[in-house]
Amino acid sequence: DLIPHIEANYRVIANPENRAMAGLSMGGMQTRSLVIGNPEKFAYVGMFSSGTFIPSEITDINAFKKKGKLVFMSFGGKEGGAARIPAAAEEWNKIGIKGVSYISPETGHEWHSWRRSLYEFAPLLFKK
Repeated sequence: DLIPHIEANYRVIANPENRAMAGLSMGGMQTRSLVIGNPEKFAYVGMFSSGTFIPSEITDINAFKKKGKLVFMSFGGKEGGAARIPAAAEEWNKIGIKGVSYISPETGHEWHSWRRSLYEFAPLLFKK
């Protein structure tokens, strides 16, 4: 519902190759759900302190492979899920989509982790 509104009211490049979806904590889980249900709409995905995401979760992986460029997952080093994200990122790399994991040193489920994650994620966006 938001994509048509944004494209009608803001100066954006209206195609999946120039569209990212990201969120932190529960917003990251919302990101995951939206991408699973709409794999053809987003090229860049960022999940900060939101669990892992692997290719087999997308029902139409071929649609995502056509447009998808990056799946970024991060955690604070003191969070329980941090150890799982490198393997999840590698699953994306195996199918030809850049998978990146980042673990924020000595932080938990907090703003400091998410600021560091955004710092790592933002330069990876919209690269050819």
